[in-house]
Formats: sequence, structure tokens, C-alpha cells
Amino acid sequence: MASSGATALCHLAVCWALVHRAGMGSKGAALSNAVSYGLNLAILALYVRLSSACGRTWNGFSVEGFKELRQFANLAVPSAFMICVEFWAFEIIVLLSGLLPNPQLETSVLSICLNTSILLFMVPLGLSYSVSTRVSNELGAGQPQAAKLAMRVVMCLALSSGFLLTMAMILLRSVWGHMYSNEKEVVAYIAKMMPVLAISFFIDGIHGSLSGVLTGCGKQKIGAITNLGAFYLAGIPMAVLLAFVFHMNGMGLWLGMVVCGSLTKVLLFASVAWFIDWNKEAVKAKDRVFSSSLPVT
Repeated sequence: MASSGATALCHLAVCWALVHRAGMGSKGAALSNAVSYGLNLAILALYVRLSSACGRTWNGFSVEGFKELRQFANLAVPSAFMICVEFWAFEIIVLLSGLLPNPQLETSVLSICLNTSILLFMVPLGLSYSVSTRVSNELGAGQPQAAKLAMRVVMCLALSSGFLLTMAMILLRSVWGHMYSNEKEVVAYIAKMMPVLAISFFIDGIHGSLSGVLTGCGKQKIGAITNLGAFYLAGIPMAVLLAFVFHMNGMGLWLGMVVCGSLTKVLLFASVAWFIDWNKEAVKAKDRVFSSSLPVT
């Protein structure tokens, strides 16, 4: 957290210097991202190298570390795929906006919507990572009821934070567009899109937390398949139908993803979470730990 905070503060200065002082414009903004990522990596690398805490948990490279790569990949690959297919779906929506009657306006507005969505999604994403760690730790410790409680707590947090941010988005809908553009047409379009974007964020917060629960239970494959079906078999086709057949343009693209994509994902994830046998998952977690434990030398 400290590393990310320091990087974020430095990013503001670097971005301003490259965009305005150096006159690089959008290229400077892109370059500032690369500089910030490199700075964050350098800070974390120095911490790992110099921290005594890291020294107590890692004694250097060993061939033993490569013995369980297959088991690791069985969890890592579906987990990465689960995240990627969702983000790619929204990127596809932005690309599709370029085919609408007024592509410059539609692409600008959908890009702002995507940027806003990603910015606010950091809240439920943090909840997702937290509950994933908590659920997996509790299951590994043989505490299934504690894992179930963690799921309930994170859902309460997701609903409460989602409600507060949703209300803020609706109240700020008339001024939010000014943060991105001086064009009156763009600002007015953003004001019209913000209530839909607010509903989208509220739904995203719920399924983001449920994603963390499934990840903590080791059900990444189910999550990946669900995302693929929800967004590419339901969300994108409905978005195309609303935008190009019913001529709802950018509003239709985003509504299609929300109504059929995100909502379908929430319903499927909630169904899976509802029928989780927590005692069985605790036994599976214990078996997984013992089967992959390395001998002490």
C-alpha cells in the first residue's frame, strides 16, 4: 500500500511534467504510466531485497520451487483468464462505439465511462482480493464457518460502499464530464450516461466481491467459464442489438453489458456461492495443502 501510494503521488508530478512541461501530450501520459510502473517495481524490489521479513520467508532459488508448477498453473491460468475476459469485453464495447453514427462523440463518451468504471472498480476489487485471502486462509485453517462469515461481511461492505458511490455518481452527474472534456456535447452525454454507469458500478461491486469468494475457494475455472458466457454469449450480443438494431447508440452498448452481461454474472456467481458446501471446501483445502507441501530441509 505504501509503495502504491508513493507511486501515485509521483505519477501526478511525472504526468504533469511530461504532458505540459515537455509538451508531449497524450504520448507523455502514456509514458508517465510506464515510468510509474517501473518506479513501483523498483520500490517493491528494494523492499524484498532489504526487508528482514522477506529474508525469513525466502532462502533463495531452489529446484524444489518448480515441483508444484502444474498445480499452481491450474489456479493461476483460470484466475488470469477470469479477469482478462471481463476487461476485454468492455474494451470491445469501446471499439464497437467507433461503428456508431457519430463515432467521435460515442467513442469519447464510452472511453470516459470505461475510465470512470475502472477508477471506481478499485473499491470492490480491493474487497475481492481481501475476501479471497481471508476465505482461503480460513478454509486452510479448517474454519469453514469463519470463511462463510467472511463472505457475508464482504457482501455487506460491497452493498454499502456500492450504494454510497452510486449515489455520489448520480449527484455528480452534471459536473463529472468537465473532468474529462470541455465539449458541451460530451459533458451533456456523460450526464445522461452517469445513472446507467452508477447502476453498472453497483452490480460490478457485487460480482467483484463474489469473484473473490470463488477465488478463495479455488473455483477459478467456474469463474472463468461464467465470465466468458455472461459477457460474450449474453452481454456483447445484447449490446450490439440495443445499439445497432434499436438505435440506442452508446447508451445501448453500455446497457447491454449491464443488463445481460454483469447481471447474468451476478446471478450465476450468487447461485454458485449459495450452494457452496463450506465443510467440504475446508477438507479440500486441507488436502490440497498437505498434497503440495514440500519437505523441510
